[in-house]
Amino acid sequence: MNKKKLSLISMLLLIILQIPAKEIPLVSSIYQRSYISLNGKWNYVIDPLENGYYDYRLQPFKTAGFFENKKAQDPSDLVEYNLDTSPLMNVPSDWNSQDEQLFFYEGTVWFKKDFPIEKKTGTRYVLYFGAVNYDAKVYVNGKKVGEHIGGYTPFNFDITEVIHDGDNFVVVKVDNKRHKDNVPTVNMDWWNYGGITREVMIAVLPETYIEDYSFQLKDGNTDQLTGWIKLNYPIAGQTVSVEIPELKVKQQLRTDENGKAWFGCKAKPVLWTPEHPKLYEFRLSKENEKITDEIGFRTICTEGKKILLNGKHVFLRGISIHEEAPFRSGRAWSREDAVTLLTWAKELGCNYVRLAHYPHHETMVREAEKMGLMVWSEIPVYWTISWENPATYKNAENQLHDMIYRDKNRCAIVIWSIANETPHSEARDRFLSNLSAYACNMDNTRLISMAMETTRNPETKTIHMEDSMNEYVDIISFNQYMGWYWGNMTEWANANWNIPYDKPVIVSEFGGGALQGLHGDSNRKFTEEYQEELYKYNLQMFDRISGLSGLSPWVLVDFRSPRRQLPGIQDFFNRKGLISDSGNKKKAFYIMKSYYEEKVKDKR
Repeated sequence: MNKKKLSLISMLLLIILQIPAKEIPLVSSIYQRSYISLNGKWNYVIDPLENGYYDYRLQPFKTAGFFENKKAQDPSDLVEYNLDTSPLMNVPSDWNSQDEQLFFYEGTVWFKKDFPIEKKTGTRYVLYFGAVNYDAKVYVNGKKVGEHIGGYTPFNFDITEVIHDGDNFVVVKVDNKRHKDNVPTVNMDWWNYGGITREVMIAVLPETYIEDYSFQLKDGNTDQLTGWIKLNYPIAGQTVSVEIPELKVKQQLRTDENGKAWFGCKAKPVLWTPEHPKLYEFRLSKENEKITDEIGFRTICTEGKKILLNGKHVFLRGISIHEEAPFRSGRAWSREDAVTLLTWAKELGCNYVRLAHYPHHETMVREAEKMGLMVWSEIPVYWTISWENPATYKNAENQLHDMIYRDKNRCAIVIWSIANETPHSEARDRFLSNLSAYACNMDNTRLISMAMETTRNPETKTIHMEDSMNEYVDIISFNQYMGWYWGNMTEWANANWNIPYDKPVIVSEFGGGALQGLHGDSNRKFTEEYQEELYKYNLQMFDRISGLSGLSPWVLVDFRSPRRQLPGIQDFFNRKGLISDSGNKKKAFYIMKSYYEEKVKDKR
């Protein structure tokens, strides 16, 4: 029997045996596919007791739950909910900023959306969610198609077998309650926005489609490209074409028995840099399918205490950013939100952004790439995680996998971060070293880091950086809040540094709070003048660090946090932003801007 017949038989078997609905590997570059948007108005029902999921014995409903979207057929029918007549909420969004009674709410909300489909044979329909915070259970036409844990990574389900031609509906149970064993854990310093916080769409794909792909420079070389393409089925002998027109690259590849095809060729691309963020149009095609993407090429590595971008020493002039919508409270999700935040970073003089403390929207990463901003991307292993719980580790590893999987082709990302401000212990070291190894195994073309902490000797005015995780990271990064949480600014400005590692150093956080418009003496906290002086003295202190390779002050914009309660000053905002929540720049913004301008001059 020839290979072509074997391939056809394999495909038919896979179709016949396919589970009716399931979570499947993420469809890469979803925005470059053909899709039906489900964004817009969704009905929602607040369910603090989870009556729509559990019966009165606290057992999950097999039937009769809200997911059935049941309608009373007779006046005598008892149906104690109605998704069709429930209020409407915008999706994507968060419920905290859209419904006043949900501002502090943590619990379950049900969402429902009706949608029509003209179902076609030979087509697969994949229901994609950019992010749902935190525990999502998804039902289509009353049937459960799957669930997902984690509030900041995308997921999708093959719903081909559960939809029908005509009217359909999707119901999502969203639960954002915090738990000790979650990632992040119960203790956090940002708003726990609940809801369907990123786009929802149905990808319309051929039966056999390009599921994933990766392209980059080969082994750090600058004149060879390498990569691979993977189909959703392990079918051999399929033809896939690769084109990069500007580089005059065009190849036809054949898939192996795993449905994977390998690519390699000589080429001399212009390398991506912050000053010249060159991206190439990149085309993939096979029978009945075409994908167009933009991909850049660059190398990133370390040499002693230096970070080298394309072989040249680079200083990371950065800022930390939360995924908080500019000019309004709520989760940022749109391209407009991303462009506004990143434009402010560029105005500050940045060539790098730390996207804290979780993977941000794919659009944020893509816009940073276009604008020439290197990216630190992070998972929310934050503060005191349940280090000895295997399920917690698996949750963290899953989120790390999903972050790297989604963004592996984004050349702007130069750092994968595995944690922030975690307390030292053997269990923590095992947990994080395993994450580091996992990240390196998935992607050895980027640098690994984590935001650590320091200790201080007040008598000698010495700051010590000692952490056993130093051997598992490429960059020594730490958060430092001199003049805010500890120390006198003037006394510590000329501190001695003890960092016993031959690796580059990034100060991943520093800063202090200021209410924009509040003025007074420079020794009065929360005034713009205090924040301004704090920045001056901190920068003087950091310039004494041997091997200082970057900064990412905390934070670009004021953001919501339930930990920040001071009336008239914080009002549930962390006020450490260089820009207020209404978009006004504080005095410290210009101190940081001037510092970065001097860094650019020094480079010349």
